[in-house]
Amino acid sequence: MATAKRAPAGAAVLRGDITVAIRNAVMQELADVGYGRLSIEAVARRAGVGKTAIYRRWGNKLEMVLEIVSDVAGRSVPLPDTGSFAGDLQLLMMIVSRALQHRIASQIIPDLMAEASRNPQIAETLQKALRTHQQAVGDKLIGQAMARGELPEGTDPDVAVDLILGPLYWRLAVARTPLGDDYLDKMITAVTAALRASS
Repeated sequence: MATAKRAPAGAAVLRGDITVAIRNAVMQELADVGYGRLSIEAVARRAGVGKTAIYRRWGNKLEMVLEIVSDVAGRSVPLPDTGSFAGDLQLLMMIVSRALQHRIASQIIPDLMAEASRNPQIAETLQKALRTHQQAVGDKLIGQAMARGELPEGTDPDVAVDLILGPLYWRLAVARTPLGDDYLDKMITAVTAALRASS
């Protein structure tokens, strides 16, 4: 007679829905209170789980936040291929500007940047995730434009991504100034002219 297979218990069971609830709770807590005031207890309460569910997954607050933030920061922005550099730039800038204006992102990013200046582990994690993503964006976007003959050979992808994303980050995350209706169009013209002149 066959016996029912018993499900594993304890640390062997890490239900995905609970992990998602905890991750969402961490992001909400970071947005509401910042890293300094975030606590395991508050995350557990918001996620509707016990603290043990969190400690099964992460050893402490720093480890939990680093993994979750690294995952979010490293998520790929869809890399556009609209058929033209201007179209690619417009789509990328629109995606990034919307992300930076998202309620949670607009609270978390400045707080984590400030925290990174005090905590080398947070700084290293953010830099690694963002650098990897920035390189992928630059290589594809600039590579496509050079292959189409829209940008000169030898255009530096790192400089290009700084020119594309730096002003958006400054305006939306630092200065917190809304974008005018024609801001992205002006930026596309300026970035394209600068990249063509710099090579």
